Amino acid sequence: MTRHLASVALALAGTLLSAAAADTSPDIFNPRFQTLQVQLDGAFMLPPVARLGTSDRIIISFDEIADDYSELRYRLMHCNADWQPSRLMESEYLEGFNEAAVDDYAFSSNTYIHYVNYRIAIPSDDMQPLVSGNYLLQVYPQDDPSDTILQARFSLAETMMPVAAGVTSRTDMGFNTEFQQLELAVDRSAFPVGNPYQDLVVTVEQNNSPDTRRTAAPPLRVEGNRIVYAHDPNLVFKASNEFRRFETVRVDYAGMHTESMEWGGSNYHAYLMTDGSRKDSDYVYDSTQRGRFMIDEYNSTDPALGADYVTVHFTLDAPEVIGGDVYVDGDFTLHSRDDRYKMTYDVNDRLYRLQLPLKQGSYNYQYVVKARDGRTPATTSPIEGDKYETVNEYLVKVYHRPPGSRGDRLVGFSTVTSH
Repeated sequence: MTRHLASVALALAGTLLSAAAADTSPDIFNPRFQTLQVQLDGAFMLPPVARLGTSDRIIISFDEIADDYSELRYRLMHCNADWQPSRLMESEYLEGFNEAAVDDYAFSSNTYIHYVNYRIAIPSDDMQPLVSGNYLLQVYPQDDPSDTILQARFSLAETMMPVAAGVTSRTDMGFNTEFQQLELAVDRSAFPVGNPYQDLVVTVEQNNSPDTRRTAAPPLRVEGNRIVYAHDPNLVFKASNEFRRFETVRVDYAGMHTESMEWGGSNYHAYLMTDGSRKDSDYVYDSTQRGRFMIDEYNSTDPALGADYVTVHFTLDAPEVIGGDVYVDGDFTLHSRDDRYKMTYDVNDRLYRLQLPLKQGSYNYQYVVKARDGRTPATTSPIEGDKYETVNEYLVKVYHRPPGSRGDRLVGFSTVTSH
């Protein structure tokens, strides 16, 4: 083992455990790095889940606000259903050494804010996972493996257990109110699970947000090869509301939901239209991307390098939340409750405000309230409301965890929308 590899091994003992400890914590630890995207290659509207052993690839991309590139490396950690590290050894879940250079990078072109765009593909010649499950990819400086700059979450799945899923507003909490409920049927004909009541872990997540992740109770019944999950309180979700949208694809024109574009001396500023609470308003349908964002610049052939960073100004006209904080939320914030996404309440104007440097593109967002008691889950309900008609996306994952298992296998998954 080389000296560098030895230092990586020593760093893993503490760094990986602490970084994966809470999957609602921020995934970018150095503010110089921005615009982290984790996507299934060529499938913008699908979650970051690749089928193991196929041509599927996960693409991780991010920017460093800098004039020159940094020598970066990355490593992988296998995680269980709860995103805690599994007990598998690296040699069991990975072929070769658990480190590789981030050598796919390019510089921004004709932008006021200079940045370097990095790109990592999994699997690759340098990094080939061997087993299914959740994976945490961590990026760090070449000369300091203990300094995790950012981390990206994705899953590799087997398709041994097909999942049929349905969503209805006829829930155990009421009919056509503020809830949506899932019913699931898992097929074990190709993967004969010995004890479905103990050996399977099923999780469901709404709109890619860790705040909403639930673990299903044991199945209601087993009908031959059909394992049914129904009438489970853990599968009842607040319906929330359609995401809000805005665009900054042009700096010479105020796009969707943008009141004005102004030059700020070093870069452009986008002032969004003032938002209000939708809690007590009627449901209004809007075709959104369920929280996703797409980098775009109308005049660029390669927006990943030609889109500039614009300071986006969010304004929310809502009463001050007592005992809680308001956050701007979406895939672009990684659904984290980091202070950089927390709004400030202006007591004079009675408005919430936030400024965020965001790369030009099309964005989905919503407002989330997190109580300061540290116990109550963050929720969109106080500002966005809960409308049973909302089109939500649910990701269902089925993990195999037999007695004595040291790591959860992801043996089935499905994505279903509420309409």
